[in-house]
Amino acid sequence: MAHAAAARQLGHPVVAVASRSADRAQQVASTFDSTAVTYDQLPGTAHVVVVATPPQCHAVDAVRLLDAGAAVLLEKPLCRTMQEADQLVAAAARHNGRLLYGENLAYAPVVQRMIALVPRIGPLTHLEVRSLQGLPTWGSFTSDEWGGGALFDLGVHPLAVALLLANAAGEGRPVAVSATLRGGEGHGSDEHAELTMRYRSGLTASVVSSWQGGPEPLWDAQVAGQQGVLRAEIIPTQSLELNGDEVALPEFTGPIAVLDQLGYAAQLAALVADAAAGREPVMSAVFGREVLHVVLAAYLSAGRRGDEVELPFTGPPDLTPLQLWRLGEPRGHDALRVREP
Repeated sequence: MAHAAAARQLGHPVVAVASRSADRAQQVASTFDSTAVTYDQLPGTAHVVVVATPPQCHAVDAVRLLDAGAAVLLEKPLCRTMQEADQLVAAAARHNGRLLYGENLAYAPVVQRMIALVPRIGPLTHLEVRSLQGLPTWGSFTSDEWGGGALFDLGVHPLAVALLLANAAGEGRPVAVSATLRGGEGHGSDEHAELTMRYRSGLTASVVSSWQGGPEPLWDAQVAGQQGVLRAEIIPTQSLELNGDEVALPEFTGPIAVLDQLGYAAQLAALVADAAAGREPVMSAVFGREVLHVVLAAYLSAGRRGDEVELPFTGPPDLTPLQLWRLGEPRGHDALRVREP
C-alpha cells in the first residue's frame, strides 16, 4: 500500500495489482483505480513492478519480471539464501541493473543528512542503530517459510543504515559479526536480536532489532567520532542533532508526509529515473546481498552462542537464516543466546 500510494503521489498510475487472493487484489486495485490481475499477468503494460511478496518468493518473482522487461523494486529482505541472492545479482546485471533493493530508509532525508554529516565528526568511536517495536499482528513473519524473524525482516533496516554510516566514515565493509537472538512464544523464530559488526579499524557497530519493544515503535541512530556526535530519531518522529544542535530537515506538506519522511516516494522516483537512464540504483541487488551476508553470518553466530563469524559469509549457500541459527547447540526458543564467559 505504501508503494502504491507513493506512485500515486508521484503521478505514476498503478495499472495492475496482483495478490494472494482475487478478493485482496480487487480491494487494493479499487483503492488506486487499477485492475486486479494474477501474478503471471504481470508486468502487462507496467514499466515498474513492486515485488512485495513473501521473502521465499522474491528471487523467482523478481527474476521473472526482469526477464519480462520490467524494472523491479524488490522489497526487503532481498531473499532468504546466498544462492538466491547470487541469482538476483546475476539477473540484475543481465538487465542493466534494473532492480532496486527496497531499503527506503536510504532515501529518507533524515538518514541522508546524517550520512552527509558523518565526515564532520572524524574517525568513528561509536555507532549504534536500533529498531524497536511490537510483534506484527498480520502476516507470517515468524513462520519457518518466511526464513527469519526480527533480525531478518525488521533488522535489515537498522543494519543497512549502520552499513551506510560506517561506509560514509571511510570504514569500508565489516570483517566479522557476532549476535545473540531471543525467540518468542508459539513459534521457532527470533523476536529480539542484538548484533555487533567489527571493522578492520577496530570500530564495533551495534544493531538492535526487536519485536519485543512494546506498542510504541522507536527507531534511532547514534554516531560518535573524535570531533563530535550525531543523533537521529527516525520513528515515531524525526529529528537530527549534531553536537546537541538541531539540524534542519525538509518539511513535507503532501497528503501522506510519511511517504517522503521515510523515503518511499524518493525511492520509487530514483528507480524510475535510473531505469530511464540505464543506471544501476544506489540501492542495488549487490547492496542487498551485502546486507544478507551480515544477516546470515549473524544467525550462524547466534547458533554458536555468539561466537564471531567472519565476513563475507562463506557458510552453506542454500540455508535460510533460521536454518543457520539451528545449526548450533540445541536451545529453547525463549532462551537468550549469549557468549560463554
